[in-house]
Amino acid sequence: MKMLLVFDEKNYTEDMPVFEKYAARAIIMKSGKIAVQQGAVGDCKILGGGIEAQEDHAEALYREVLEESGLFIKKEHIYPLGEILEMREDIFQKGIKYICHTMFFQCEVEDKTTEPHMTQSEIEKGYQLEWVDLQEMVYANQAFLHQPWIKRDTTFVEMLINGEIELKK
Repeated sequence: MKMLLVFDEKNYTEDMPVFEKYAARAIIMKSGKIAVQQGAVGDCKILGGGIEAQEDHAEALYREVLEESGLFIKKEHIYPLGEILEMREDIFQKGIKYICHTMFFQCEVEDKTTEPHMTQSEIEKGYQLEWVDLQEMVYANQAFLHQPWIKRDTTFVEMLINGEIELKK
């Protein structure tokens, strides 16, 4: 997959133990708007999450999008867009080097929906499925760019807006 960007905070040492993670994020567009999880405080994150050991990216996208939004991905309509690599000292466990490979895919969804099954953390943050304009997402996230996942998703959307990443028509 094409490497789009590397965020390397260089705040770790090479002798730290490493936690490496792979994630898949779904770019789902409808009428010029992107499907996001929007929190009660207004932050927006792209649907998707961690790829579990037994999953491929399509299975992870299907599961994560269904859990977070109740939308059903069409597995035959998943198109790779690129990867963003993040490296830093883990923000939750000091002394560990965190490496995250986030792969972005353009996805189509079926017309049907179901109830989402969010994590306790997502419920506590008031996340809900929203369809937002790309520029609206960038604006909404300005106050939350200190959170690495918001910075990553917002940067990806800015790359879409700027034409650095092209979606399939």
